[in-house]
Amino acid sequence: MSVRIQPSSQVDGTAELGDGTTVWDLAQVREEARLGRDCIVGRGAYVGPGVRIGDRVKLQNYALVYEPAELGDGVFIGPAAVLTNDFYPRSVDPDGRLKRGDDWEAAGVVVAEGASLGARSVCVAGVRVGRWALVAAGAVVSRDVPDFALVAGVPARRIGWVGRAGVRLVESRGEPGVWECPRTGALYEEADGVLAERGEQPEKAST
Repeated sequence: MSVRIQPSSQVDGTAELGDGTTVWDLAQVREEARLGRDCIVGRGAYVGPGVRIGDRVKLQNYALVYEPAELGDGVFIGPAAVLTNDFYPRSVDPDGRLKRGDDWEAAGVVVAEGASLGARSVCVAGVRVGRWALVAAGAVVSRDVPDFALVAGVPARRIGWVGRAGVRLVESRGEPGVWECPRTGALYEEADGVLAERGEQPEKAST
């Protein structure tokens, strides 16, 4: 396998790209970024310095992933989605001087395995999007998203659950707290605001 880099893109020489990864036109991959195998970096997408990206990740056109974000395997970042990194954004300091890199501390977004961010969604600095969660198009995520949660709105709120297939789960008849994927038939169990696949040890709910 090999890496495919379009001539109009900019990939820093210190960046690491896994086998099968493609970087499309006008995309930029900055210093010491690391991408796994079989990733797709769409037209005009941006990957900041030191960003860590797993295998089989898709960054759609003009997605912006600012450092020090971390994306797990199988993550989907929709067109023009933004992962920010500054709690208190300012162009200048209180004395009016232009801020430089050492004048603030970057806080990266973490997107866990299999999660998807819809088109033009925004994740505020420091949040974590849980495994296989789904963020609706245009949502603004300002707090952590639990595993398998479907969130929407500004600010984003949970409006349901999704499974690995990305389809909204339906509550199983006769089994309170049990949810079923209408596409695959997989079952999920909810307890104390946490959803887990049946047979999986649930993790602590995100706040």
